[in-house]
Amino acid sequence: MSQPLAPPPGRRRAETAVILALSLAAMIVSMMQTLVVPILGLIQSSLGASSAEVSWVTTATLLSAAVFTPLLGRFGDQHGKKPTLIGVLAVMIVGSVLAATTDSLLWLIVGRVLQGAATAIFPLALSVLRDEVPARRLPGAMALVSGTLAFGSGFALVTTGLLTRGEDADYHRVFWLATGLAAVTLLAVALLVPASRTKTGGRTDILGALTLGLFLVLLLLPISQGHEWGWTSARTLGSFAGAVVMAGAWSFTESRVREPMVDMRMFLHRPVLFSNLAGLFVGFGMFAQFLGVSYLAQVPRDVAGYGFSASVLRASVEYLLPSTIASLVASQFGGLLIRRLGPRLTLALSAVIGIIGFTWLAAAHSSTPSVIGAGTAVGTAISLGYAAMPALIVAGVPPHQTGIANGINSISRSVGSAIGSALITSLLASRTIENLPAGVPPLPAESQFILSFALAGIAFAFVLALSLVGLKREQQAPRTEHLPAAEPAPATTAA
Repeated sequence: MSQPLAPPPGRRRAETAVILALSLAAMIVSMMQTLVVPILGLIQSSLGASSAEVSWVTTATLLSAAVFTPLLGRFGDQHGKKPTLIGVLAVMIVGSVLAATTDSLLWLIVGRVLQGAATAIFPLALSVLRDEVPARRLPGAMALVSGTLAFGSGFALVTTGLLTRGEDADYHRVFWLATGLAAVTLLAVALLVPASRTKTGGRTDILGALTLGLFLVLLLLPISQGHEWGWTSARTLGSFAGAVVMAGAWSFTESRVREPMVDMRMFLHRPVLFSNLAGLFVGFGMFAQFLGVSYLAQVPRDVAGYGFSASVLRASVEYLLPSTIASLVASQFGGLLIRRLGPRLTLALSAVIGIIGFTWLAAAHSSTPSVIGAGTAVGTAISLGYAAMPALIVAGVPPHQTGIANGINSISRSVGSAIGSALITSLLASRTIENLPAGVPPLPAESQFILSFALAGIAFAFVLALSLVGLKREQQAPRTEHLPAAEPAPATTAA
């Protein structure tokens, strides 16, 4: 039997260039979400803001992403992925420059709103891969691009720590870094990504976008601000009630327009629905690891009796960087596992590794090697999970819905991350060590870290159940033509 002809070397190099450019773009997405986490205290002191006011630096980006990601994912499907990608990156550069040059909290928040549009890059990148990368390389390419999400989140924490160390720490440097990376990414996309060949055209569903955006804002706003407002306050409960109403309005609207932004049949299709639920739990686990390990490392051992008395920089480099590297390495094997096991079992494997990692963290977090080892397992789990979910979605939707389907999955991960951030922060603040020396700020009881890691392990147990029970094997069988033999994605090297 004759073997299929190998592609010309020039074509293969062009495909590799596209994959690497889109991997860089995906890294930018996750960096925008986490780069401010270590410097919120620095921003607060520099601008003389309260903790409630400075929390909007993260909330604004989350809300912006919720509104823009599905809208721009659909816009890219309709009018071309490359011009939409370039436009999103340009908006992100404007937001980054604004954040890097202002000393006003209001304009910093505006800059973060513009940066939030970057979240739409990831679903657009996956749509480009589906159009430009041949079937034999698609699983490996998607795994690498997806894996850089987990890497980018950790990389942002580490670089932020490096840029803001010392007595003359200045948060503006972090946003100049974001500006430079976004500019390089825009140039790479402009030069290496081909012009869009597939455009569906059609009208933009403005009413659907509006109702979906309002639903997500009303859902995410109380999740991110509930610890400041009070979880039983009128604002929090009223926002959640409004989210329920807008969810019904969105569903009603989308079921009655001729060209909906989100096809509800696609949204409820089993592989898509359960992949989105899995994304919710994986996003929760990612932030539980980032925040839990970072705070644990910084707890002063001589006062609390646990922790590692680490600075922000040491916590980022020594305790978080290994899991970041593990996530990048794992992404190299994601495509191979998807080919050998299928995306469903790859997701199940990621869940098992995540359960092991968080159980390890909960049970043995008194030594540095143990925390690093457990964090490495969690980083691997998150990377493999991020690789498997887009493969499940791409296998379950037609090409013209790839952007919006992956956009919704991005939102599900963002919702999970927001829940993880709010819940872990609230848990650590809810029970503190008694009888601390005068002048020592409140420190979480060790039991709160154990509970946080245990909840993250339970989240991955839900991912395991979703992959083995919710995503039944027969649901994937009709769509396997989208997941043929995988070639390893190109390895990335440090500059």
